[in-house]
Amino acid sequence: MKKIIGIVVILLIGSVVALATIDFNRFGKENVYVQVGEPSYIEEEKLDSGEIMTTYWYELPAYNENGGAVKVEFSAQKELEQGAYLKLYMKKGNQVTSYDEVQLPEIPGKAKESL
Repeated sequence: MKKIIGIVVILLIGSVVALATIDFNRFGKENVYVQVGEPSYIEEEKLDSGEIMTTYWYELPAYNENGGAVKVEFSAQKELEQGAYLKLYMKKGNQVTSYDEVQLPEIPGKAKESL
């Protein structure tokens, strides 16, 4: 009985640690790469507190590891640095779930050529 309780406790602890450390917006997603340009449009929303929340929307061509192009649309809560390179995490239907800024040498060869 003590072994079963011990195993259950270990599984629970492992599950909690996994949930706390895994970023499900990035886990198991397809990666594409993009070079940031100007925002396509800017959305401003006034909150109940009176604060204005600004969202910057980008519509850009992105490239996978094989150099294949895909048009993506994603948003950021701040204006991104023009010319910066991003690694986008996408799920089905070209929906961007997250992004990381990367340096040019970190981009796979064919995607780098396409950028």
